[in-house]
Amino acid sequence: MEGGHTKADKTEFTECWRTTWKTPYIMRLALSAGIGGLLFGYDTGVISGALLYIEEEFEAVDKKTWLQETIVSMAVAGAIVGAAVGGWINDRFGRKVSILLADVLFFIGAIVMAAALAPWMLIIGRILVGLGVGMASMTAPLYISEASPARIRGALVSTNGLLITGGQFLAYLINLAFTHAPGTWRWMLGVAGLPALVQFVLMLSLPESPRWLYRQNKIDEARSILARIYPANELEDEIRALQESVEAEKADESIVGESMIAKVKGAWSNPIVRRGLYAGITVQVAQQFVGINTVMYYSPTIVQFAGFASNRTALALSLITSGLNAVGSIVSMAFVDRYGRRRLMIISMFGIISCLVVLSALFWQASAHAPAISKLESNHFGGNNTCPTYLSAPDAASWNCMSCLHADCAFCSDGTSKYQPGACLISEKGIKRMCRGERRIWFEHGCPSKFGIFAVLLLGLYIISYSPGMGTVPWIVNSEIYPLRYRGTGGGIAAVSNWCSNLIVSETFLTLTEALGSAGTFLLFAGFSFLGLVAIFFLVPETKGLQFEEVEKLLQEGYKPKAFKKKNPKLEGSS
Repeated sequence: MEGGHTKADKTEFTECWRTTWKTPYIMRLALSAGIGGLLFGYDTGVISGALLYIEEEFEAVDKKTWLQETIVSMAVAGAIVGAAVGGWINDRFGRKVSILLADVLFFIGAIVMAAALAPWMLIIGRILVGLGVGMASMTAPLYISEASPARIRGALVSTNGLLITGGQFLAYLINLAFTHAPGTWRWMLGVAGLPALVQFVLMLSLPESPRWLYRQNKIDEARSILARIYPANELEDEIRALQESVEAEKADESIVGESMIAKVKGAWSNPIVRRGLYAGITVQVAQQFVGINTVMYYSPTIVQFAGFASNRTALALSLITSGLNAVGSIVSMAFVDRYGRRRLMIISMFGIISCLVVLSALFWQASAHAPAISKLESNHFGGNNTCPTYLSAPDAASWNCMSCLHADCAFCSDGTSKYQPGACLISEKGIKRMCRGERRIWFEHGCPSKFGIFAVLLLGLYIISYSPGMGTVPWIVNSEIYPLRYRGTGGGIAAVSNWCSNLIVSETFLTLTEALGSAGTFLLFAGFSFLGLVAIFFLVPETKGLQFEEVEKLLQEGYKPKAFKKKNPKLEGSS
């Protein structure tokens, strides 16, 4: 197809249901491969809840912010390597082998994490899971698109995106279900091995991608698979189209070069592709630097920053953000072809910036109005249990709950009201039990605040602003901004920039909150978002409804926003 991308429209979804009802084998192929998307989403969501309980079991994780960040972000680091290696495995051994290998890695990683006896085992498990996620995230959509009839390809590939957000929602549900089970986080992380095992078994009975088989000159095998997908009257036309497409692809490779280095050099040296990369990389980096994965990876922790001390409450409230993210993906499908990619992203960015600025103000207010520290309440638990920094501080009389947390101590609330002055105590399990034994609330990550519920509502608004625009549109832009022969290379470069940005954000978030506070961190992300908005305005053209050739011509001329284009004096004179 030389038209736009394979994004599904309403008609395509109707046709999808009709076709898959007649040929259930197609849906079996798509859903079996789509479990890779579910695994991707599950892993993104599950660590946010599991981390709360990992901290309780391993004191080193609780005390060392960098260790928490490493446990979270090593899956992202693994995914970067997995995506790069997965591309080579896809071409060398086929899509099916790549998915099976991803399942094996994911299953082993889940078992290692569930059985972890020390933080280093968790990190190894996260790397293994990340390798599987990276391979599955790029292979599953590829397999689905190559094993789907062209007329419903966009609808079937869209199911992979829905399964990603569905996997995130499922992870929060499972996290909530295991909060009172013995082993809590071990179950949360270990359950991830089940869908990987299911996909492995299903994929064993499914064929290789017909396109890959045809490229390997296994024409009879490719024909037999296509015969199960297409009606007899369409089969010959499809085989002919596949032959032409593969021959054109090989011809392009002979011009560009087969090695990845040659393809990357060719992409950057071509001015049209380079301008496309400026746009593609801009939207992918902006997608991460608005701070979305701080919400997806650390959502319950952020809720605790807002003053909700209970792990279960934090997980329950985080479920709302995950559900809104899934709904936003569906909203995007309805509006992206009607209102355009550029407009949707710009509106999305305005919403994101507004939410982050207000969220920052709320966290600042919560910090300023945190309950005071009472010397009487602190002494109630004994001088040996009181925070030593508080005892030696010259300005102890002005301390509040936030001052106490900044000193790496914990706040034990007043017995009558959590908003009244409380005790600043050493953050240890025994003292925590002592505090709770008196029916008081123990705060380690955030302080009691009447602003807390508004912070959670703003997180929801942030997700609503993000998901339909910056959540899905950057991937659509990257599917249609590059000339045909550079589409795979350009998309790959942009995807790597997305994963690397994801790694930077997830590896630094908790450190930033310690250094700048929650208010300062969200204000910093608002600043990054503003820079992203400016870059999108100046570098990203509208590609809605354009043929690939039209996009190429647009980039050849060099894109400028309408407000900055020079007016034609001839047109002005004739008007």
